[in-house]
Amino acid sequence: REGTDCTIVARSMTVPLALEAAEKMKEEYDVSVEVIDPRTIKPLDVDTIINSVKKTNRLVVAEESHYFASVGAEISHTVMEHAFDYLDAPVKRISCAEAPMPYARNLEVLALPDVDKIVAAVKEVCYL
Repeated sequence: REGTDCTIVARSMTVPLALEAAEKMKEEYDVSVEVIDPRTIKPLDVDTIINSVKKTNRLVVAEESHYFASVGAEISHTVMEHAFDYLDAPVKRISCAEAPMPYARNLEVLALPDVDKIVAAVKEVCYL
């Protein structure tokens, strides 16, 4: 999905959530969000991500991994290494809660990324 105001790099199960968040941002805030699904992490399509950030000047990384030592951390680092001067806001990362994954469905929902968390991150990097 192409956009001009913010880039979301989403992996795996967060891709449909990111697409839904992008729709919500367009409808409610008139913010155009580009969503990138890198499909592979090795090799990572760094050029696509960097070119998108150079266009939108903002980045949100969404994944179901833990926050520490994740692919999202590597993507964030790579963008800051190659496109730092293009960023208008700090990179925002959305991941699982920093806790063991609960077995109860109602608690699992709280621990995983969701559309509202992604929307909140996009609003934050867009200063809305």
